[in-house]
Amino acid sequence: MQGRYNVLFLCTGNSARSIMAEAILNHKGKPNFAAFSAGSHATGRVRVEAIQQLKGAGVPTAGLRSKNWDEFAIAGAPQMDFVITVCDSAAKEVCPIWPGHPMTAHWGVADPASVVGTPEETARAFRDAYVTLGRRISLLVSLPLGSMDSVAMQKEIRRIGRES
Repeated sequence: MQGRYNVLFLCTGNSARSIMAEAILNHKGKPNFAAFSAGSHATGRVRVEAIQQLKGAGVPTAGLRSKNWDEFAIAGAPQMDFVITVCDSAAKEVCPIWPGHPMTAHWGVADPASVVGTPEETARAFRDAYVTLGRRISLLVSLPLGSMDSVAMQKEIRRIGRES
């Protein structure tokens, strides 16, 4: 594999973690990566706290929206090279058949949207999710994908989710 890589981040609601992952990779991964996100049961709205966290970190947020994963399983959708789940419930669901049979990995991240507490506790949860995703995405973009075979590539993207 060489060139530009399409990455789809999946979560159940597509309102926080997968949205942040899409924005972070599009920011850190240009021009080699194009990131997308979707949910198995998309909420239809992006959490304001996710947008605030991204903007506070200088990550562009234009065009981010909550969408169902069906959007990426239809004819004419971008063909994915990688599909990465970022929450436990989406990892356990039956995913659509993705055109091109992309590599898959699970990068579980605690759900900041589930935190019930003070505004400071909620902000900390979104910041923690952002930091975890940012670290993993930095590892992904640093991989020498153009010189790796598919077995090594699959092993590395899965390792990122387990060890970082």
